[in-house]
Amino acid sequence: METSLRYGGDSKSLVIHAKEIFPLNTFTHLQGHAELDTKIGAPTYLSAMIRRYFPDQYASLAVGVQYYGRRKLWYNVRGKKAFPVTTDDSVNFHIKGKYDVDEKLLEKKSRVAAEFTWNIRDVKEDQDVRLKVGYEVIEKVPYFQIREANWTLNVTKNGKWKVRYDL
Repeated sequence: METSLRYGGDSKSLVIHAKEIFPLNTFTHLQGHAELDTKIGAPTYLSAMIRRYFPDQYASLAVGVQYYGRRKLWYNVRGKKAFPVTTDDSVNFHIKGKYDVDEKLLEKKSRVAAEFTWNIRDVKEDQDVRLKVGYEVIEKVPYFQIREANWTLNVTKNGKWKVRYDL
């Protein structure tokens, strides 16, 4: 199980996030997520999805269900496609999208993003760094991510930020 501690500038509480992956076959798995908000002492996010990888296409497709903010159930579809820029896969261009619909099929949300990732290996001995620069197409917001070992910092142009520490 992968666990992390997460905190964002727009929230006032620390969140404990857990993720578990259950392999179904070579390229398909069931993925579960859960978040516990330490301020209210209750789960604020639960998710289950089946994800299929297409390694020869550098792509993945997922369908799932999520329960967010103790409000209602959402169904979702996600897709991601990578385009290697360098031969060693250190720089990639990604296009990703997500479509959510509520349990009554009335409310809908979409996300589409394009991003470049640069994986810098062995910055120091056994220390890798990943830089990500992206653009959220629908909301028209650029974003940036830096990841080093267990730490990840996400920042958007509109001032939102989140930090994550992987346990």
